[in-house]
Amino acid sequence: MLGVAALCAIYRAAVGPSILDRVLAVDVLLAIVGGALAVDMVFNRHTDNLVLLVAISIIGFIASVTVARFVTDRK
Repeated sequence: MLGVAALCAIYRAAVGPSILDRVLAVDVLLAIVGGALAVDMVFNRHTDNLVLLVAISIIGFIASVTVARFVTDRK
């Protein structure tokens, strides 16, 4: 399911009619990667990817806030 969702997000990032659609698709793709890392950690009972999961979450949040501020400043 995560693979199909990632393919849909990649398609929307490549074809999206506006920059906001593309940014949202990349943000969704980061969330999917984070979810896949979390699922891997649960099934294999380890926390090796926890730092990577936190970094991906922070990058996604900062990117979304930056784009939102940029779009609101343009209007």
